[in-house]
Amino acid sequence: MKKPIVRKLRCAVYTRKSSEEGLDQEFNSLDAQRESCESYVASQRAEGWLLVPDRYDDGGFSGGNLERPALQRLLADIEAGKVDIVVVYKIDRLSRSLADFMKLMERFEAKGVTFVSVTQSFNTTTSMGRLMLNVLLSFAQFEREVIGERIRDKVAASRRKGMWMGGWTPLGYDVKDRKLVVNCREAATVKMVFERFIKVGSATQLVEQLRSEGVTGKNGRLVDKGYLYQLLKNRVYIGEAVHKGDSYPGEHKSIVPRQLWDKVHAILEGNARKRAAKARAQTPALLKGIIFGPTGCAMTPTHTRKRGRLYRYYMASDLLKHAAECPVRRVPAGEIENAVVDQVRGLLRAPEIIVRTWRGAKQLAPDIDEGEVREALHRLDPLWNELFPAEQARVVQLLVERVDVSPDRLDIRLRTEGLTNIASDLRLVGATARAA
Repeated sequence: MKKPIVRKLRCAVYTRKSSEEGLDQEFNSLDAQRESCESYVASQRAEGWLLVPDRYDDGGFSGGNLERPALQRLLADIEAGKVDIVVVYKIDRLSRSLADFMKLMERFEAKGVTFVSVTQSFNTTTSMGRLMLNVLLSFAQFEREVIGERIRDKVAASRRKGMWMGGWTPLGYDVKDRKLVVNCREAATVKMVFERFIKVGSATQLVEQLRSEGVTGKNGRLVDKGYLYQLLKNRVYIGEAVHKGDSYPGEHKSIVPRQLWDKVHAILEGNARKRAAKARAQTPALLKGIIFGPTGCAMTPTHTRKRGRLYRYYMASDLLKHAAECPVRRVPAGEIENAVVDQVRGLLRAPEIIVRTWRGAKQLAPDIDEGEVREALHRLDPLWNELFPAEQARVVQLLVERVDVSPDRLDIRLRTEGLTNIASDLRLVGATARAA
């Protein structure tokens, strides 16, 4: 009977001592740790365990961080594929930081390296050892969540007291000693915007006027409509601190009188539906030029009137030329447009779309990070209802390359460059939103 082939497993012994005391002795703590580990490796020789000749000894180094020469050398050898098993006397010899320990385990696992503690029955080569690792991971996750909750609770409590908790500074204020202080020159601009909005009554017209006059935001860029809406809705200007939709009296001074604020918001709330309905009647089809039927033919917007009511459709262009057989002859415009918008909103939250957009945005703004892109795309959702229909159509044309309609499904192809431009534009809007 043939004996089973036992795979050779290269074992690296790691030892550590926090202080240098006693290291000059002939047989010190590092030697004692190594002797116990070597004995354990020898006991597993039948399993194919072999000791590597290199020594990984860190004398006089704390276990509170990973900046240790022998440990870094061990990690380099692991990356090079020279080690199969890491053996230590106790778990805390490898690290005293639970977070660092989890990072090391992730690096070990990525290279197929197992970890053994000879005095604590901790061995990731066995199912029990892996169970113990999962328990430690659970506690690490619990620790991270508790820390997060403490931070969130502290922020919420501070906001309830009206304190400024950082972020992008809103136009009209400066930050001094971690508090908002009125910037008189910028405050005059903010108040002017509120007063002129009452006179003009249209955000679109006001933005055009402000841009022609060179009015800029906090970062020096010309204001746009999104920035204007965020400014008009920022409750910091009436002396309030906002946290998750709730407002509290702030420590800072207000810039906009409450009476002026109420007039502006009466216009915003009272005329929004009327302005949208009027503009919608003059708006071209949302999906014109980008919607196609199951045969690949373009679908053309059309409409009809019955009893004074307008009904809009998208019809297969083949039907307009000749009586072609098409599984989808026409679709109601309102339903298909709402379905496309809903799918686009969902796609903007998809991780793969966010990463793709981030990679494109980095070419335009190298300092932008993935979190900013994610926040910008997520902000487009609540901002959508504030846009005029003509602007909604422009955004859809910018974001969507093609819409394919079939009897049982709807496929949407997004434009990466469009997503990148939208994310870059909304980055400025995000500054004001975070400041609020």
